[in-house]
Amino acid sequence: MKIIKDTKNELEIEITGETHTLCNALRKTLMEDKDVVSAAYSIDHPIVGEPTLYIKAKNPKKSLKKAAETLKKQCDEFKGFIESSKEE
Repeated sequence: MKIIKDTKNELEIEITGETHTLCNALRKTLMEDKDVVSAAYSIDHPIVGEPTLYIKAKNPKKSLKKAAETLKKQCDEFKGFIESSKEE
């Protein structure tokens, strides 16, 4: 990740090597946080562009960390569900 802009209430980062999948999940999870005013991302070129994530929040870094932890927890739960389904 590359930080492009980092102020008290705004964070803009480039997420190298990722696609719409992670960015949209992060954006959706961020918007569920009451401290987040806005969250969006863009990919300038569909083939070679790197996504840029924009966050405006009370504490954008804290909100991003919280969103990432939430997504990890959801992925772990989903993985556990899939593995338990295989055993049946």
